[in-house]
Amino acid sequence: MRVRLLTFGPLKSALPAGGSWRELPAGSSVASLIADLLSSGVFTDAALSSAAIAVNQEYASSTAMLHDGDEVAILPPVSGGADPTPDSPLVQLVREPIDAAAILASVKAGPDGAVVVFDGIVRDNTRGRQTLHLNYEAYEEMALRQMQLLRLEAIEHKGAREVAIVHRLGRLVVGETSVLIAVASAHRGVAFDSCRWVIDTLKKTVPIWKKEQFADGAVWADGEPFPQDPTGTTR
Repeated sequence: MRVRLLTFGPLKSALPAGGSWRELPAGSSVASLIADLLSSGVFTDAALSSAAIAVNQEYASSTAMLHDGDEVAILPPVSGGADPTPDSPLVQLVREPIDAAAILASVKAGPDGAVVVFDGIVRDNTRGRQTLHLNYEAYEEMALRQMQLLRLEAIEHKGAREVAIVHRLGRLVVGETSVLIAVASAHRGVAFDSCRWVIDTLKKTVPIWKKEQFADGAVWADGEPFPQDPTGTTR
């Protein structure tokens, strides 16, 4: 059988542009694939030990079985009411400047006593190095799905009435908004707690990566480690 391999961010150069196909014996698991990649030298053990695996845009454990035609993404650590839909204006990946005022207006309603906004902006330095600009890229289909799940979780289990999550992709300059989260609730405590939970979880689970262009060179930002079990099980 054949599976399609993709990777992103600092691991992107390990595969040809657009990914590659790999032949595996029938009945192979994620663990079998990892062992095959290590033995063939495609990836180092250090690279895979900190990565998460997604199969068909869902986080997968090492015991997950693979099937012919599956899409397998190798994800380095990320810099991620009604069931929301991919084109929902409240959950978006965009390449143009984020309109914070419009998003804030879209989440406000009569029952709300508070709206808390997290506005993540590009600063002019990182650990003393002058930043010229940032470039964000994502595993877009999976990133949107994970963002939608965060919104739903905050509404159904954290007490928020409404949540907007919008992340910018592409090149951003100093002072521009990279991610905007707005949480509306009847009470400020819930709004503060939910907003903090959304951004902290997004940074660990949504497959978005950041490349920093400094005055003296460019590097992929060190991502926050994935939770030990993004699927509910360990890899």
